[in-house]
Amino acid sequence: MTDLAIVTLASLFAGFVDAIVGGGGLILVPALFSVFPSATPATLFGTNKGASIWGTAWATGQFARKVNFQWGALGPATAAALLGSLCGAWAVTVVPAGGLRKLLPLVLLGVLIYTLMRKDLGRHHAPRASGAAQVATACAIGAGIGFYDGFFGPGTGSFFVFLFVRFMGYDFLNASASAKLLNTATNFAALALLAAKGHVWWNVAAVMAVANVAGSLLGTRLALRHGAGFVRVVFIGVVGALILKTGWDALTRG
Repeated sequence: MTDLAIVTLASLFAGFVDAIVGGGGLILVPALFSVFPSATPATLFGTNKGASIWGTAWATGQFARKVNFQWGALGPATAAALLGSLCGAWAVTVVPAGGLRKLLPLVLLGVLIYTLMRKDLGRHHAPRASGAAQVATACAIGAGIGFYDGFFGPGTGSFFVFLFVRFMGYDFLNASASAKLLNTATNFAALALLAAKGHVWWNVAAVMAVANVAGSLLGTRLALRHGAGFVRVVFIGVVGALILKTGWDALTRG
């Protein structure tokens, strides 16, 4: 199997997982590093963004046709996420992210334990805030996780989902849909910066993008068909995998 075929299959599966609950980077980024070990990390991250943004944007469009987005809050939150991602991307050029790598598995473990203990968390859609309070909460989530995505990145979609469930009162389906919207903005910001510096293999990204959209289409359909309970189960699985992956990275990379 050729290198391009391997990363294209990885992109297909990444799009599928990412459309349901985020975490596609857990699949595609390691595949790119494995297949192209001599490439610079920035180029592989840029190529990943060049492919995955299309699947995320496609999923957002599909969810928007079936889910009632709270545009009054999510519009400003999307702008906040984009700006946060740009600030995070700038910050990583002057501040090392090694400490965050060691802390991340513990944060994810806390998210997983909290979700497992709260059996009803995210099963029912009951937005808690309205008006200015809703906008402020959504913008805080967008800016905070947007900054994290630009600065470090692993688990961005899953963090968006969890915070929308925990602080906005969304069920997992609506939280996943909203996360796609904000994640598209953070991906765009990162892609724009990396592309401007020439860190995207557009020929590889274009092929992976087609596969990513195909996977996204299937994942979105499953999420919409099976609802919040299904998304919750996938969320728990993805967060568990992220704990193992980031924990291993923290131990082996220091």
